Amino acid sequence: MTLAFGRFCSSRLLLTALLGVALLFGMGATDPGSRFNDLGHRLMCTCGCSQVLLECNHVGCSSSTAMRAELNEAIASGANDQAVLQMFVAKYGATVLSAPSTKGFSGVAWIMPFAVLLIAILGTVLLIRRWQVKPAHATTTTTTTAAESGPDELRDRIRRETDYTGGL
Repeated sequence: MTLAFGRFCSSRLLLTALLGVALLFGMGATDPGSRFNDLGHRLMCTCGCSQVLLECNHVGCSSSTAMRAELNEAIASGANDQAVLQMFVAKYGATVLSAPSTKGFSGVAWIMPFAVLLIAILGTVLLIRRWQVKPAHATTTTTTTAAESGPDELRDRIRRETDYTGGL
């Protein structure tokens, strides 16, 4: 009986711990401060600095100040994350997003780096295979060996093959 009770308590304790962790993560997801931080890092500043909205470090940057205020208002209005991002895209264009979307033609921006890397690796492998040393084909024009011919014949053959016209 005590073994069954111990299993029951340990499974209940595990379930309670998992529920507590899930609640902690769930509470952080709805916190306006964490949403502001998350969405602010998914948007770019439009002042031309090419920095994330919350990382724009220009002193007195009017673009980032106004965009941060708009972001706070959108979060306070209760709009979900996608609606907030779509509002910014509608107002500032697709360049306001710090990462391109994965849908439609913008998905090419995610695929191309991997495709180029794969093509470069394939091209390198093919190039190395082509550069590999191939065995030299034996010439069949002369079938006599040095042992069969005398030193004079060998010397004449060397002169002919190297186009050497001088004498020894």
